[in-house]
Amino acid sequence: MEKAQLIEIANTVMPFGKYKGRMLIDLPEEYLLWFARKDEFPAGRLGELMAFTLLIKSEGLTHLVQPLKRH
Repeated sequence: MEKAQLIEIANTVMPFGKYKGRMLIDLPEEYLLWFARKDEFPAGRLGELMAFTLLIKSEGLTHLVQPLKRH
C-alpha cells in the first residue's frame, strides 16, 4: 500500500448508503465487514479503497491514516 492510497482513503467520501458523506476511514469496521461478507464491495476504485480501508481497520492501523485527512 502506498502513501497516495492512504491519502485517498483518508479523503474519499462515501457516496451512498447509511454512511453517505463520511470519509472512508471513518466508516465503521462492521459496515465494511458487511460488504466483505456479502462479497459485494462496489466495482472499481471505490470498492478497492473500501477493501483497503477494511484491511487498515482490521489491523488496527487507523491512526496512521487519520492525520492524512484534509480539514
